[in-house]
Amino acid sequence: MEQSINAIEAYVGVLKQSKEYKDYMRALSAVKEVPGLKAQVDEYRKNNFLLQNSENTSFDSIENFELEYAELRENPLVEDFLTAELAFCRMMQYNNSLILEALHFE
Repeated sequence: MEQSINAIEAYVGVLKQSKEYKDYMRALSAVKEVPGLKAQVDEYRKNNFLLQNSENTSFDSIENFELEYAELRENPLVEDFLTAELAFCRMMQYNNSLILEALHFE
């Protein structure tokens, strides 16, 4: 077990040195510097998740969602954060898929 913990700690160290992680942390810090902005971003992310995972998503509901959050999305700090978050998440998904593939996990 100790070997696994050491390997995970090393892996986390490598992740923290990645461009994706550094960009994400920089963008997160910038969003947090503006009072209330992180809460608005979190609400946007939550509602976006709910919309994407709803069984009754319609074109109108998507359009209304986009209109409701258009002003927020125009904020460069928000756009930078969401872009950096997506890049980091994609990197992690790719890494996880490589790990699962190497373990022959089905």
